[in-house]
Amino acid sequence: MIQTPGLLLTLLAFVLVIGPLVFVHELGHYAAGRWFGIKADVFSIGFGREIAGWTDRRGTRWKIAWLPLGGYVKFAGDMNPAGQPDADWLALPVEERRRTFQAKPVWQRAIVVAAGPVINFVLAILILAGFALAYGDAQTPAVVGQAMPGTVAQQIGLRAGDRVTALGGRPVETFEDMVRFVKIRAGEQVRVDYVRDGAPMHVDATIATQVQRDRFGNEFRVGLLGIRPAAPVVRQVGVLEAPVIAVQRTGQIVQMMVETIGQIVSGRRSVKELGGPLSIAKVSGEQITLGPEAFVFLIALVSINLGFINLLPVPMLDGGHLLFYAIEAVRRRPVAPQTMEWAYRGGLMAVLALMLLVTFNDLGNFGLWRHLACLIG
Repeated sequence: MIQTPGLLLTLLAFVLVIGPLVFVHELGHYAAGRWFGIKADVFSIGFGREIAGWTDRRGTRWKIAWLPLGGYVKFAGDMNPAGQPDADWLALPVEERRRTFQAKPVWQRAIVVAAGPVINFVLAILILAGFALAYGDAQTPAVVGQAMPGTVAQQIGLRAGDRVTALGGRPVETFEDMVRFVKIRAGEQVRVDYVRDGAPMHVDATIATQVQRDRFGNEFRVGLLGIRPAAPVVRQVGVLEAPVIAVQRTGQIVQMMVETIGQIVSGRRSVKELGGPLSIAKVSGEQITLGPEAFVFLIALVSINLGFINLLPVPMLDGGHLLFYAIEAVRRRPVAPQTMEWAYRGGLMAVLALMLLVTFNDLGNFGLWRHLACLIG
């Protein structure tokens, strides 16, 4: 039976995920700016018209806008999207100009920009470290417990007790490493290296495609070898080790994201699998019904995604700013304003195009186009 969380719970869950993460992200920018003595004019959660807000004693306007799909910090002197000085900035009094973003050296501006994505990763690491402390570190050895009948694992001759050492040339140490590799490579041919009775062996295999369906009716296309794992080993971890495990798991998640993007760019994975705010809202509603652990873990995943996406070298994103600051540091002078302007126009076009694409995908996943086709037909 398909379960649905309902519209109100979905909207609430979406706000509970996006709102705090956007606040934390922008708080990173704000805190770094404060550290370097930069005045913040506006701290906004959401875009568009202000629905609530206040001004603190430092002159910063803290506000909540009606469209909760992001946020921003506007530093003093930041008078254009590219953050370039202009005539208005030059006309400011000297003391006031010193507290503006453009007046700071390039390394300080870079830290302010990078602080947003970094704090998203830090938040995710703290959450994952908490999970490691609470539930321990489960590591299942990369040993075949059983090659399931009728699966690829049985067809290529794997047996119970075989230890898989590499997949596609990539070393694996745990069963979880194998799952992460196979899951995003449905239909691909890979080399399987393994050890049987002390002797190294290898065989080529084509990863099977399995369509899974969850309790909410969502379908997922995942790769499958058909290996049942050996008994898992769960060990308790201490306070000092938990952050290390959390960093490792964050790195594994980022690695999967990079590989998935590479598959989309190379055409091995369809762009239809890209999701946007509507998908995040849908998943948020579903995860909140599964309990606090699932919902908090989702927050960690979205936080990693938010940090990673913002570090991409695309103008309009934090990574685009960092790219131009790197060029400025090497050339010892800023990029020409005209170049910056055209780059940011192109970045804006790319971001808007991506938003249209993911929204189109989201509406398709919700069945809108199928229903419209039925009505027209």
